[in-house]
Amino acid sequence: MNLASFIDHTLLKPDATVSMIEKLCAEAVEYSFCSVCVNPIWVPFAGELLQGESPLVCSVVGFPLGATPLVAKEAEWVVSRGAGEVDMVLPVGLLRQGDVTDVFSAIHEVVTAIPGIPVKVILETCLLTDEEKVTACSISMDAGAAFVKTSTGFSNGGATLEDVRLMRETVGSLMGVKASGGIRNYETAIAMVEAGASRLGSSSGIVIVNGNK
Repeated sequence: MNLASFIDHTLLKPDATVSMIEKLCAEAVEYSFCSVCVNPIWVPFAGELLQGESPLVCSVVGFPLGATPLVAKEAEWVVSRGAGEVDMVLPVGLLRQGDVTDVFSAIHEVVTAIPGIPVKVILETCLLTDEEKVTACSISMDAGAAFVKTSTGFSNGGATLEDVRLMRETVGSLMGVKASGGIRNYETAIAMVEAGASRLGSSSGIVIVNGNK
């Protein structure tokens, strides 16, 4: 299995610097990762560094809380500056209080704002019941998202095998499932893929791909 092709090589720390983004992008090229995942401020720079290379630039919007009404505008901004994929945080509070129409609208607004760009919806599974996770997956699918994703990595838990299995069972083959948060070694990465993940978000990509050597 070519695990590198599953990995969004991720750097979302608030103290990221130019040199750290340069290193991230160089590693993505060297190891043929699927993408680099960076905060919006770094999208133009990462796009310049990766111009003509195979890794995509992925960015996060509405991150990390999913509590802003300006997610679609943010998505338009990052795509206009070179992002080829967008990971948005679902408005968790609205989901938990049962406002499924507003959750659908929030996701659909982003999807329609950036046509042709895959949108991954971050559920923040550690804050949800299993029933809410299923509901979130169904809404994301109906709204036209390309992936559902477990976690931001900034809350009180990350990806679990149980959540990945549940998400895959819910969306079937119609969507991708991205496991993110706490994936730091080869064994965990393989287990996530075997549970149904088609993408992995990790800041430990090099450790993961070197783990079976």
